[in-house]
Amino acid sequence: MDRRRAHRQIMSMTLTRPAPAGSLPDDETWAALTAREARPGLLYAVVTQGVYCLFGCPSRPPLRKNTRLFADAGEAEAAGYRACQRCDPRGQRAEMQAAAVRAACRMIEEADTIPSLEALAAKAGYARHYFLRLFRDITGVTPRSYAESVRARRLSAALAQGERVADAVAGAGYGSESRVYGATGKVIGMTPGAARRGGAGEVIKAALAESVMGPLLVGATAQGVCYIGFGEEPEALWGDMARRFPKARIEEAALAEHVAKVLAFMEEPRAALDLPLDLRGTAFQRRVWEALTKIPLGSTTTYSGLAASMGQPKATRAVARACAQNPVSLMVPCHRVVGASGDLTGYRWGVPNKARLLREEAK
Repeated sequence: MDRRRAHRQIMSMTLTRPAPAGSLPDDETWAALTAREARPGLLYAVVTQGVYCLFGCPSRPPLRKNTRLFADAGEAEAAGYRACQRCDPRGQRAEMQAAAVRAACRMIEEADTIPSLEALAAKAGYARHYFLRLFRDITGVTPRSYAESVRARRLSAALAQGERVADAVAGAGYGSESRVYGATGKVIGMTPGAARRGGAGEVIKAALAESVMGPLLVGATAQGVCYIGFGEEPEALWGDMARRFPKARIEEAALAEHVAKVLAFMEEPRAALDLPLDLRGTAFQRRVWEALTKIPLGSTTTYSGLAASMGQPKATRAVARACAQNPVSLMVPCHRVVGASGDLTGYRWGVPNKARLLREEAK
């Protein structure tokens, strides 16, 4: 969709005027209905079926002669029509589904062990596969991923309070310490011992350099690069890293190989940055960051497009938030996500730098 077409669509949505109750659609409104375009403040009813729908309803479009327009659900129901079961114009089904997922989340939070998908679906009153899709669409993660995050929070909290590692692991619902130690960095981002000490034993080595886009700060743990920031004053970059890793000890170091690769990419991006990574985030954030790495060099996508590529078209806002929280810009290329109109929307390290990166990558 080019900018002019997008602008026309936005304007038509903004300027939609309420139609007289029960009127037939004019040419423009009929075109929007058959194209399944959104029309806020406007509903259509189907005379032969006795139902009313949202514009954009996935049901088969009716014949124009059987279509009537209404400004709201009250008008349509007063005329004798009932709400469509597919597009749910009153939002009742959506609220019921959201309530069921909230109840499932509480069930996971309160359980000593991870409830099975079958138990969660039965409690919610849905079939197993339907509930799995519903939970993922609303929360952005699967029930299993949500439950793993709950266990990780319990473990982190217990260790921060000084509990013995064995007791904290058992209390969080892990069967054995080996399961936690075997997934170091994936469960809580560090070993249980380091977490029990408040992260005081973890060291991040950082190096400052000057790049074509201003000061550059690269941070790395023993596992890999955990931070890349640029385009701001050095004090601001150091402060940003310290806020992201408040309990770690940050030491200045050369990091010559890491810095050289980042500088070369900023100067002339030719291929993805090949560096070891130490990424920490929620299960959903890591899914978004992984999806970002799959955007080819020289290409862009939109937030809604990225959400759709993850199989979660309703999670556009959550995807945008995860992009904004990306700690390793360039390696996880959040700059390749643009607005729906093609505009370069806000970028943590400055829109001019985003424009330069995309321009260089397009070459």
